[in-house]
Amino acid sequence: MSLKKAGILIFVLLLIDQVSKFYIKTNFMIGEEIKVFDWFRILFVENEGMAWGAQIPGEYGKLALTLFRLVAIVGIGYWLWDSVKKKATAVLIAGISLIFSGAMGNIIDSVFYGVIFNDSHGQLATFIPESGGYGTLFHGKVVDMLYFPLWSGYLPEWVPFWGGQYFTFFDPVFNIADSCIFVGFVLLLIFNKKAFPKEENKEA
Repeated sequence: MSLKKAGILIFVLLLIDQVSKFYIKTNFMIGEEIKVFDWFRILFVENEGMAWGAQIPGEYGKLALTLFRLVAIVGIGYWLWDSVKKKATAVLIAGISLIFSGAMGNIIDSVFYGVIFNDSHGQLATFIPESGGYGTLFHGKVVDMLYFPLWSGYLPEWVPFWGGQYFTFFDPVFNIADSCIFVGFVLLLIFNKKAFPKEENKEA
């Protein structure tokens, strides 16, 4: 796969991710939900930290996380460029492109959304509001909206630790960018031998 094709793939995925987030941010309030199926819902939440809602504590935790993401995206970008240069397999380049587009999608939220949107609590957010955004540069929140509660109910009493408690599977809310990262990693994992072929020792 050429660098041009990888760039087109990244651009398309990034565009889908940002369009979906822009739509949710300007048409939903925090916590607003649309039930598509029993097992699939559109639920607007904002993630202030890492995956699964984890956060880095402290006043500069969010800034540290965003800066880390920026450093990581440079490394992923170099990995992609180097792989194309070395004529790596299409599986490897596609996997890296998916991971890159996903990481970039969430970085855009973290860096810019606090400036270009006001908050979504009890109101629909406005794009570039006159009164200013809900945060500052590098302190934006990641927009999540895809929710798949495949099963909900009380666990049997015999289940260790969680027996008798109400449980939802699958509980995390995520976005297109998260999906790209996940699919990219799964692609490289499943097609590991194709993505990272070992050179056979040549007899002299």
